[in-house]
Amino acid sequence: MKSVPPFILASASPRRRELLQEAGFNFNVVTVTAEESYPGGLNPQKIVDYIAMQKLRACGAYLHKFMVVTADTLVFKDKRIFSKPGDKEHAMNMLQALSDDTHKVTTSVCLGYKKHVHQFSVTTLVTFAPLTNDEITYYIDHYMPLDKAGSYGIQEWIGQIGVKSIEGSYTNVVGLPMHETYHNIVSYSRKWFG
Repeated sequence: MKSVPPFILASASPRRRELLQEAGFNFNVVTVTAEESYPGGLNPQKIVDYIAMQKLRACGAYLHKFMVVTADTLVFKDKRIFSKPGDKEHAMNMLQALSDDTHKVTTSVCLGYKKHVHQFSVTTLVTFAPLTNDEITYYIDHYMPLDKAGSYGIQEWIGQIGVKSIEGSYTNVVGLPMHETYHNIVSYSRKWFG
């Protein structure tokens, strides 16, 4: 995208990197260390917004020269948050809980440049068909989803055989809501860089 100056993606997620590359953007990836804990009493929307903003604040050195993009994704059902699993047993428990039910996936995205900040979020409803323990075990053993919120990647085998329906953005569940992200990056690049 010639109309958008090179920017920084502050994320270790290979999926976010791939989505932005496919959109044609010119960017560099940096990994920053940001505190991913949050104050008690926040609802899931506030949690994901808070963590995405913490990631942006950790990028202070880059914000003086570049637009910086950060994001955080949260999987939740009712009041239970499904973060990245600690081990295979934890992943099994999560996927059993998500099986045959609907959950929400929310991604909060921050764009920052100097003192300018723009934040937005997108929520998608994902419904799993009933999953057998054999299917869950096969998925965990072959795809090792320990780096994924909710213990699954919708773009992988389990998404093909287990996801019954989605309502909203598919790429949001992958890790970045690309329709909204693309248009916000283009719009705020013009606004902040002329």
